[in-house]
Amino acid sequence: MSDSVIAQKSPVPAEQGPVSLARELTFSDGVALVVGIVIGSGIFLVPAGVAQQLHSVSAGLSIWIVGGVLSFFGALSIAELASAFPGAGGLYVYLREAYGRGTAFVYGWALLSMIQSGSIATLAVAFGLYSGQVFGLTPARQKMASIACIAALTLLNSFGVRHGKYTQNVATVCKTGGLILLIGLLVARGHWGTLQAHFVTSEPFHLLPYGVALVAVLWAYEGWHCVSFAAGEFKNTNRDLPRALAWGSFVVAAIYVLANIAYYLVLSPLQLQNSDRAAAAAVSSVYGAGATIFISLVILISILGATNGMVLTGARVYYAMAQDKVFFPQFQKLHSRYRTPVLALTLQGIWASVLTLAGSFQELFTYVIFTAWIFYGLTVAAVIVMRKKAPAILRSFRVPAYPWVPLLFVVAALGIALSTMVNNPSHAAMGLGLVLLGLPIYLLFNFFNRR
Repeated sequence: MSDSVIAQKSPVPAEQGPVSLARELTFSDGVALVVGIVIGSGIFLVPAGVAQQLHSVSAGLSIWIVGGVLSFFGALSIAELASAFPGAGGLYVYLREAYGRGTAFVYGWALLSMIQSGSIATLAVAFGLYSGQVFGLTPARQKMASIACIAALTLLNSFGVRHGKYTQNVATVCKTGGLILLIGLLVARGHWGTLQAHFVTSEPFHLLPYGVALVAVLWAYEGWHCVSFAAGEFKNTNRDLPRALAWGSFVVAAIYVLANIAYYLVLSPLQLQNSDRAAAAAVSSVYGAGATIFISLVILISILGATNGMVLTGARVYYAMAQDKVFFPQFQKLHSRYRTPVLALTLQGIWASVLTLAGSFQELFTYVIFTAWIFYGLTVAAVIVMRKKAPAILRSFRVPAYPWVPLLFVVAALGIALSTMVNNPSHAAMGLGLVLLGLPIYLLFNFFNRR
């Protein structure tokens, strides 16, 4: 058993020292983080791409349900790991305990270089696009709005986790309220006959379109695990974090399925696939073009909340890496007053801003999903590894239906990675290249650390 596993048996937090992370988060804050991070721009944009691949209502809804089930299975599995290792860092810590510091560092490197920073950049690009629609911005000013969004939220979260969590809670309440209102408006004017008429088609079954659609759907579900990064800031990590992961993932899946049913009540699959903005097309079809302003405002709030959650949580991983002496030691320093990893937040914000200028919306989220799901599969497999490696360690939560829940998730993660490699080999190569670049960097840190 590794020294870090033994250390986790102690109730003393890992971030012990003159200044430690502030334990401010509760169960409700955790749910707000999960829901607020996951519900960004995906549910408003991705249904059109799903309809382009799957031409029946039943197929479209089934892929959203599959995505929700996979995310829920992943959340249950990570909940067990979170209850066993409650320190800051989340997936980085779980990978370290299961496979060693090398694997964990490569994940942290991938998180910084693409997964977390790329998700922040993708959301910021979407924020710029919708700001342009609402306020009539030029393409150059849309880019400026994207970077300003990242900068403002990075600064906000530097002033303490309390500011970040209050912002997250307000944004989550507003976006879920707006989505529920949207669903209600569409159901009120929708026709069940529209949904029933296109529920099934006579087209032959092909696996490839399902794989492509699932990758897009999983981007809409992206971020359910991020709350684990902030485990060191929960008042009662063992009790509240596992519950927040499970309930937050369930709420998101329910909202997503209901929203897609509402879209299909007013739009046929053909109409949906011909629009790159599903929510706006659905609302304008029954309430007129003027109603799209409401959708744009809901999306802007939704994106802000998701970006805020990503900014808040991601920096905690680089903080944990620095504590393990596999990253620059300056990044483990916390602000003496606000108790936040300001340098880690700043680095993340700068690199995410660079990524907003480097690729299109489609390119960014393809890189993110491919590289992320490799590590999601490894992390969920760590549930099985740690049951064998450290059976005596205290776990306040155990994944139900073990080992089938983690095994099904791992198989799905492998399938998603292979699907991306087949359908987007250049994007997969880019993602793998960024990940593998972490290996020589890890060796360099080890070399200088030994010296």
